[in-house]
Amino acid sequence: MPPDVTGRNGGAGPAEGRAILIDGIAVNAPISAAYTKQSPFRLIKDPDGHYTLYRHDKRVTAVSVVPPPHFYGRNGSDGVPLQKIALLHGADCLATTVRQRCVNWKQSLRCAFCATERSLENRTTITEKSPRQLAEVARRAKSDDNITHVVLTSGTADPPGAEIGYLVRCAAAIKASVDLPLHVQFIPPADLGLMDPLKTAGVDTVGIHIESFDQGILRKLAPAKAHIGLERYEAAWKKAVAMFGPNQVSSFLIAGLGEQPESIVWGSEFLADLGVYPFVVPLRPIPGSFLQETLPPDPVMMTRLYTDVADILRKKGLTAKNSLAGCVRCGACSALPLYEKPIRQVTYHSARTEDELSQAFRIRREVFINEQAIFAGSDIDEHDAASIHIVADRGDRIIGTVRVFPDPYHRGGHWIGSRLAVLTDFRDFRVGAALVKEAMKRVKKKGCSVFTAHIQKKNIRFFKKLGWVAAGPVETYCGRPHQRMRADLSRVESGVIQSQPETGLPTLDPPVTSEIGDITSEHRRPF
Repeated sequence: MPPDVTGRNGGAGPAEGRAILIDGIAVNAPISAAYTKQSPFRLIKDPDGHYTLYRHDKRVTAVSVVPPPHFYGRNGSDGVPLQKIALLHGADCLATTVRQRCVNWKQSLRCAFCATERSLENRTTITEKSPRQLAEVARRAKSDDNITHVVLTSGTADPPGAEIGYLVRCAAAIKASVDLPLHVQFIPPADLGLMDPLKTAGVDTVGIHIESFDQGILRKLAPAKAHIGLERYEAAWKKAVAMFGPNQVSSFLIAGLGEQPESIVWGSEFLADLGVYPFVVPLRPIPGSFLQETLPPDPVMMTRLYTDVADILRKKGLTAKNSLAGCVRCGACSALPLYEKPIRQVTYHSARTEDELSQAFRIRREVFINEQAIFAGSDIDEHDAASIHIVADRGDRIIGTVRVFPDPYHRGGHWIGSRLAVLTDFRDFRVGAALVKEAMKRVKKKGCSVFTAHIQKKNIRFFKKLGWVAAGPVETYCGRPHQRMRADLSRVESGVIQSQPETGLPTLDPPVTSEIGDITSEHRRPF
């Protein structure tokens, strides 16, 4: 790097580097970590003051170095330099750690990839930024430097979760002072009710970062996060999506911690189905962290990961372009947004919001009550609460649905499918087949070994085309002949993780093999 190109050295997250622009795209380039000495890339400044990127001795492209913002040279009204209150991330993002201390820092629970308190040791920041200070720097950054969104994070408080209340105060102060989209990051609290004031404070997007779905890696490198457990993370993600909407919740997934790449793909699909954007980033070993001597992941592996995860985003209807604020919108620490392709016209995922679930129930009512008269009054039953409700989403409305639930009468990996319904205008093989395939994939990822359904006789041929086979006699249910059928889960589409990889990944329903007997009439349900 030319001597005039300096950058941040320490902090939380991918914190070491300097933002440059390549074809107008912001890239946070590492400049001082130990591994950069082995890099084949060099940034050269010519006599005219322009910068060119070289690989060995071959010119790659002209680049621009994002200049320091004007507010870096100013003090706040209390005399504290504004650069110690917040920093420019990427090209137009204002970011800060509102409380620089972390309860896990001096304990064995400290995250190995983080260097949050190094900033205090380097005297480049202060321990706690007040809401007034943050409001002041946000006003300055917007007026003087065209900042377009704000990121707030915090070290974990004692007790964990208490930091959310302070983040709420800081967010409210910023929103009262300046109109900027605001992103807040926090760990999932034991009391999910602590999240409720975030929306009232004006927060637009949130980040709840698990970092890795490989529990062995997480226990070793981020033990505090491993201790929280996937179940609480999932509950927090679901609540956040219900509050802020799909695509406005994100989670960092760090590649290069020692995990199998399959775990990142598995986790990305798990998140995307919930409506959470999986922000896949390469490990950026930060000076002062436990991983400072580690090398970043291989670029070839990252290319494969970006390609696979971008395909998941396309299928699940998520895109960085729709994120209102935060790391996903900034994009400087990940190339994932560059691999994204146009979202499919119809996407298939879990019902993520109350509105999507209500639309699914309306479709069921239209099909099973108004059209087919299978039920009278309501088709909602005791299994709905335990079901995963999968929907076909056309962007402007839900056009189809199906539900799956674990068999309540048998222990083991038996799941049941039912309530497959598609609006008349979209009733073709494609939408119905896609819903069934999504159901098959979902239950297999949940550890299912036997997936059955009672199929109306007129639909048997349709299911046979999808590889389902008869698993019992034709019987009468609600006055209609139904065939009990069983899915061939080996037909789950290739190119995706077909089941939980053997990398210590958590499942909420661990697979247990058992013989499944005949299903009693009390809980037969038509597909």
